[in-house]
Amino acid sequence: MELDRFDRQLLNLVQEDAAQTAERLAERVNLSPSAIQRRLRRMREEGVIVRESAIIDPKQVGRPTFFIVSLQVERERPELLAQLRKWLAAQDHVQQVFYVTGEADFVLVITAPDTETYDALMSRMVGENPNVRRFTTNVALTVVKRGLTIPVPLDVDA
Repeated sequence: MELDRFDRQLLNLVQEDAAQTAERLAERVNLSPSAIQRRLRRMREEGVIVRESAIIDPKQVGRPTFFIVSLQVERERPELLAQLRKWLAAQDHVQQVFYVTGEADFVLVITAPDTETYDALMSRMVGENPNVRRFTTNVALTVVKRGLTIPVPLDVDA
């Protein structure tokens, strides 16, 4: 899909706050509210905007701890990796999963209300996924920045 400067501006603005009205976005992008709605609908239909969600304060809902996990597998056979990916994707506590290069095969971001909940999740993971060789855990002491924003350059050539 071709994205022009207006589309790129909109993408940056809705990543900042997806709850902005078409009228507010129109003021900032210098288009009509109906043009804003058409462009956003097209970007949703084309899969540029995958979904919209609310960012909540984890402390307000009892999930104050973040765990960053490096995970190694025994074998990188496609069917075994697919099984592990599917298992990880189905876990509510697992926020992000990255298949990476380097010493680890996966890096996970997990949130849980306490270490006991985290430990139970990881025990289940190892028990239900025999291809997991080992994992190491880092506990986030402070969250300095958290987000999923993708900076969208306004210039098409950038």
